[in-house]
Amino acid sequence: MTQMKHRTTSLLRNILLLSLTICTTMIWADKPRNGQLWPDTEGNHINAHGGNIIFHEGTYYWYGEHRPYRGFTTEKGIAVYSSKDLQEWKNEGIALAVSETAGHDIERGCIMERPKVLYNEKTKRFVMLFHLELKGQGYEAARVAFAESESPTGPFRFLRSTRLHAGKWPFNMSEEQIAAAKKTNASRWKKWWTLRWRREVEKGMYLWRDMEVGQMSRDMTVYIDDDGHAYHITSSQENLTLLISELTDDYLDYTGRYVMVAPGGQNEAPCIFKQNGRYWLICSGCTGWDPNEARMFTAENIWGPWQQLPSPFKGEATGYRNMPANKTFGAQGTYILKHNGQFIFMADIWNPRHLSNSLHLWLPIKFNRQQDGTELPVIEWTDTW
Repeated sequence: MTQMKHRTTSLLRNILLLSLTICTTMIWADKPRNGQLWPDTEGNHINAHGGNIIFHEGTYYWYGEHRPYRGFTTEKGIAVYSSKDLQEWKNEGIALAVSETAGHDIERGCIMERPKVLYNEKTKRFVMLFHLELKGQGYEAARVAFAESESPTGPFRFLRSTRLHAGKWPFNMSEEQIAAAKKTNASRWKKWWTLRWRREVEKGMYLWRDMEVGQMSRDMTVYIDDDGHAYHITSSQENLTLLISELTDDYLDYTGRYVMVAPGGQNEAPCIFKQNGRYWLICSGCTGWDPNEARMFTAENIWGPWQQLPSPFKGEATGYRNMPANKTFGAQGTYILKHNGQFIFMADIWNPRHLSNSLHLWLPIKFNRQQDGTELPVIEWTDTW
């Protein structure tokens, strides 16, 4: 009898352990995994690309491009999802919808990319900035657009789209530098990527070319500093030069203060964060939908000077086609989220055939101490963030 009781107890224990193992496996299987589709609470892949995440009153809100299964233009608008734990995401619908009015800036069929949302503590409004290309014009318009809402899930009201800083020079350019820029002429250069062309770009050739109509704005991000001042960081001048621009207190316009970063460097998809008083900027190169090696810059002041450093990516993507670090694990950055003192690099693994199925990549940013005592960001592959 005692032996039978022991066997029964042992069997029950094994069943319990097996049940716990199955439950644990199911729980971990539900967690978002890099290199795989990320389902929302309804079981659909999260269709929010090129965006950002904000935390407001106990809830995270994830904004991004709602991409079509086929094609490249925007058919619905900017999507928003909500979560309490950054794991389970509820589809809250379209935060900013395209317009059905012909000729409207965000008419269905335009291109709305890289949406970023800020919460303004002073106005109690949610402000959205995004890269906008007008319908039927390819990537010629190169505008930034503004929208706002009283609710994090919208609906956001489209306000306007514009080029940047028409008639204004970067505040840190000297009179001599401005005079040198005015002597350049972009129309003379039919052949790019020569040494002489590069020198003209560095002088501000495209800055001068677009001075009257305003500067181009394509891949972009936003950043609120510790003092509450907000900045718009965008790829400009034919994607050759980054611009950092200060926003007004309501985040709906520019103060007129801006600088150029890495002129001629061909950087896009900027992502920025700050750690121990130092700014870090991670960008990609310009190779269309194809992955490339990331670039990293650092500065003690957001206005610069910015120093370029090697890519922070190390190793290979063991969970996704073994993509190497020099291809940024097959991804392109979109935002850097700060969560519980940790920085998370958010990126898209683009699928140009079916953009709605482009994968999400979230990786923790670590810091390695150097011999001189400085710390450098390092990003390695992990299956989950």
